[in-house]
Amino acid sequence: MLIRKNRTAGRNTNGSYTMTTKTKLLASTFAALAALPAAAQDLPSANDGVLKIGLIYTLSGPAGALGTQARDGFMLAVNQIKEIGGMPTEIIIVDDEQRPDLAADKARELVARDQVDFVVGPIFSNILGAIHKPVTETGTILISTNAGTSGYAGAECNENFFVTSYQNDQNHEVMGAYAQKQGYQNVFLMAPNYQAGKDSLNGFKHSYTGGVAGEVFTELGQLDFSSELAQIAAFQPDALFTFMPGGMGVNLVKQYSQAGLTSIPFLSAFTVDETTLPATQDAAVGLMGGANWAPDMDNAANKTFVDGYLAAYDAVPGTYAMQAYDAAQLIDSAVRSVGGDLTDRAALKAALHKADFASPRGDFSFGNNNFPIQDFYLVKAEKRADGKYQTAIVEKIFDDYKDNYADQCPL
Repeated sequence: MLIRKNRTAGRNTNGSYTMTTKTKLLASTFAALAALPAAAQDLPSANDGVLKIGLIYTLSGPAGALGTQARDGFMLAVNQIKEIGGMPTEIIIVDDEQRPDLAADKARELVARDQVDFVVGPIFSNILGAIHKPVTETGTILISTNAGTSGYAGAECNENFFVTSYQNDQNHEVMGAYAQKQGYQNVFLMAPNYQAGKDSLNGFKHSYTGGVAGEVFTELGQLDFSSELAQIAAFQPDALFTFMPGGMGVNLVKQYSQAGLTSIPFLSAFTVDETTLPATQDAAVGLMGGANWAPDMDNAANKTFVDGYLAAYDAVPGTYAMQAYDAAQLIDSAVRSVGGDLTDRAALKAALHKADFASPRGDFSFGNNNFPIQDFYLVKAEKRADGKYQTAIVEKIFDDYKDNYADQCPL
């Protein structure tokens, strides 16, 4: 059994990462690698009968909570399934530190040195842009459990690239449709200045035809919104729509309340969710968002997922965890379908495209571009009976919704 104890990282509480004797949880950092003797760095080849999966997520810094949820969701599925695809399984976890250059290097390492069969991740779209080519050009399969940029859904789609989340625009389209339904005519728009931020505002405007009071792109990672909040106070829009994931969202929600702007409806996606609610708590209760799932969805697969996550991590899972959980299920279903034969890449990709698993979100299938066709919902933040916070379904906005870029994909 291959074990790299000096490369191990991740949770060690509640036995949540307890593995079977054939499954190894590994972590990779450049510092640890430098400390390894050359002989210890030789891993088995890709056809040694071991399924190798590399996870690449932002696990440190203000956005580390997002990657932590994704990692934990994936590992929950691993522990529930025991052996992914019925094969001895090796999991290698790396932290991209939200640095595209570092992420690209680590992706190349996973493919060339570790010879993984799948790379799973990342959280941020700029990281996806950095790792997409280094992974897919080698024939290795990349499964994004969060980032879903418009280009990769359309003309730049790739047969080696699958997405278990959404196309970036879609959750924001939910809020555009909601704003339209509410009759808002003057909405202030705000997002970070990177591809996902641009996709978010484009998505909102795709289903909202009213006026725009202002449109602001902030720095990625910005935590002080006093200048932007002053603009909102001056404009007095019908509503604010924003996309501010992670620590950005925590600070924005708190500062919005402190600035006395709560009379202006706060609409968002990936800003008020299970990664930020433990910090924002009551300041976020009642705020509306767009999502493809919520923890209160009533189906057997979701109960297994949510109950399992709560038991393992004593936290309410968010979409980052759910979508990574589904990535593990997706890999398991495909590898079992081909009888563990990882050499027949065409058959493996065809099995992935079938998406033969039960998602906690319910309806799930792949479009021609390997992006999901799924339902989308208006959700609202609430406090649970156990004192924890979560989002809950208010109403379905889109049914079996295919993204707007799939027709540009030649697959």
